[in-house]
Amino acid sequence: MSRRRPHDEDDGYERAYRKRRRVSENQEIEDRLESLILRVGEKSTSSLESNLEGLASVLEADLATFRSKILRILTDCAIKMPEKCTIYTTLVGLLNAKNYNFGGEFVEYMVRNLKDSLKACKWDAARYSLRFLADLVNCHVISAGSLLQLLDNMVDAAKEDGVPQVRKDWYVFAVLSTLPWVGRELYEKKEQALEHLLVSIEVFLGKRSKKHHAALRVWALDTPHPQEEYLDCLWAQIRKLRQDNWAEKHIPRPYLAFDSILCEALQHNLPTILPPPHHDGYQYPMPHVVFRMFDYTDCPEGPILPGAHSVERFLIEEHLHQIIEMHHLERKDCAAHLLNFPYKLKIPLDYSIVEVIFAELFHMPSPRYLEIVYGSILIELCKLQPSTMPQVLAQATEILFIRIDTMNTACFDRFVNWFAYHLSNFQFRWSWEDWDSCLQLDPEHPRPKFVREVLLKSLRLSYHQRIKDMMPESFEPLIPAKPEPKFKYAVEGAGSLPGTTTAHKLVVSIRAKCKPEEVLHVLKDLPNPRQDDDADSRFNPLKIDVFVQTLLNLGSKSFSHSFAAISKFHYVFKELADSEEAQICILRNMFELWHDHQQMMCVLIDKMLKTQIIECSAVANWIFSKEMSGEFTKLYLWEILHLTIRKMNKHVSRLGRELAEARERLRHAESDSDESDDGDGEGNNNSSQRGKSGTGDDREKPSEDMVDRMEERLEAAQADQKNLFLIIFQRFIMILSEHLVRSDTDGRDFNTHWYKWTIGRLQQVFLVHHEQVQKYSSTLETLLFTQDLDPHILEVFHQFTSLRA
Repeated sequence: MSRRRPHDEDDGYERAYRKRRRVSENQEIEDRLESLILRVGEKSTSSLESNLEGLASVLEADLATFRSKILRILTDCAIKMPEKCTIYTTLVGLLNAKNYNFGGEFVEYMVRNLKDSLKACKWDAARYSLRFLADLVNCHVISAGSLLQLLDNMVDAAKEDGVPQVRKDWYVFAVLSTLPWVGRELYEKKEQALEHLLVSIEVFLGKRSKKHHAALRVWALDTPHPQEEYLDCLWAQIRKLRQDNWAEKHIPRPYLAFDSILCEALQHNLPTILPPPHHDGYQYPMPHVVFRMFDYTDCPEGPILPGAHSVERFLIEEHLHQIIEMHHLERKDCAAHLLNFPYKLKIPLDYSIVEVIFAELFHMPSPRYLEIVYGSILIELCKLQPSTMPQVLAQATEILFIRIDTMNTACFDRFVNWFAYHLSNFQFRWSWEDWDSCLQLDPEHPRPKFVREVLLKSLRLSYHQRIKDMMPESFEPLIPAKPEPKFKYAVEGAGSLPGTTTAHKLVVSIRAKCKPEEVLHVLKDLPNPRQDDDADSRFNPLKIDVFVQTLLNLGSKSFSHSFAAISKFHYVFKELADSEEAQICILRNMFELWHDHQQMMCVLIDKMLKTQIIECSAVANWIFSKEMSGEFTKLYLWEILHLTIRKMNKHVSRLGRELAEARERLRHAESDSDESDDGDGEGNNNSSQRGKSGTGDDREKPSEDMVDRMEERLEAAQADQKNLFLIIFQRFIMILSEHLVRSDTDGRDFNTHWYKWTIGRLQQVFLVHHEQVQKYSSTLETLLFTQDLDPHILEVFHQFTSLRA
């Protein structure tokens, strides 16, 4: 009989097959476990309690083989599905009751996750981890005393000196937002310790600076709904919850059904968890103001909207925000999930959804997602719920219009953009007659201005005759002019203009497909109206006038025609406009030709910035020039300013990114050469491996000189960025100071519509570009926003600096 083992006779195929089959079987079991865990709590034929009980038994049976996989999936669910927090804590509680060691491992895993999230500045993940740990107290997995110690340590972080207020705010917010889940349990078991924690928070909130509050409000007035700072509002809600003996009506608590099993389990103590110390590189969430548009009197008969200071309002709103966060990339899914809100029978759901979406849209300093995200979700909601949602949205629009007088300027812009977009999707139907009282008001008043700006935005999404036809005759004064070019060299009486003959010659030449050099030849004999002793004698405004107006008029058929014309004669632009003054002259002529077509002006300026025909500083100076004072309160002008600032910001961040990458490649290249210098065979092998992966590729290896040149380019771009902000803020200060002094001298009220729009625009520039402006705040304080400045202007700067103070 042969002593060889049976498998020695095969060729290894059987063994490989068996191993592969075992691996694929394991993979199938893992996938099935993952699917079961992820889907627990979703609609099914059996009750949640029996599903949890069954799942706990399945997981316990598989713990020996798939322990780490189960730990990872449960932890991921805790953080990525916060709305199912109590379902997963119940599951962990049941597993802990069956297997104490696994419970301990899970707590360790969650603690590590909390610490890692805090170090990595993943603030939402950290808050959800803390909430999960707190809810484990309800499931008898963690002791109440050790959780209170953790909460105390977090509140202690708010007592540190020399750290930003936003850091302190976040730690207090994290603790307060956890209390609705665990407050009742702590109140019953550790009442004194809980009271001590709340007193510490109250002391902190009493001392806290709220200078940023005014900048972040949607409305300047507190009637009918107070515009509360987020921590103050949450504190009021927690105080109300304490008065109600910590009993809330919104959080599902499936663990109550298993109380007899869970209370028998052994509990774990949390280790000491200290918040990581502050580093200058840490970015904390910014403060915000809680948006309120409805109260129970706005909602018709049916479920009552919870009061502004009931903790249920906080919990419902947070849950709806989470749904938007999870599904915002798929508008149809998002709308469906919002309408399938689990507690829809307890609340007026349509009102809550509309309020939350507008809260996101009007969130200061900027919305979380693109504005069109919210518009598209609202359209889907109207399609899915046509019997009620359009009426609620119409009611919300009416409320916003009534309160528009005191609306923040940035929110006014977003309201205009949203409403025009919404109308364009519903055949521009609206009961305009209800708003005809606005026709009696000053044209600069926000109400007529809103209607005019909505029609201008609608024009971009439709055509002029359609806009005319949809409006009642009484609204004639607010209807925009037809967006056509006004070519001054073709109107009656143009013969007397000095450049008319040349302009007509130029038209013939360009139509004959002439070269850029020939254009310069046609323009060369035009006289320079400027005096010889002018600072820049090379700059001839008449040449620019004739060339820009003629070329843009010839390309006026469409955006594409204009782009083609600019690209073909780019050389001529560069020759004629080699100074800032000449570039401003190009902008003036573009405006003269296209002043009735705002979108064309925005698009052309964007193109000229991209092709470097004009500099960002020229656009800023042109916007604040005397010639543009009649346009100063119109939305499109600020659209142009913001696109100009964004162009500059993108340029700086791109150069910064490229420099960081080049430094990284250089560092890799140097470490590779160090390894090969050692003569170690293994080192050389590593080097060749790196070369294959592309990190240390010779073609990509930058030289020291290249990196130095990139540093110089970045420094030059940052200097331009700083200069752009200095120009903008200096011009704001000049025109606002002039207005305030003139009003004081004439004994008039300074607080005119013009002043409100202008101070609002200053605030908007600070907030929209806060990340970039922050870098130059000390320079701005030294050079422009000095103590001798008018307090009204200085206040805007102080509100901005307090955002991250």
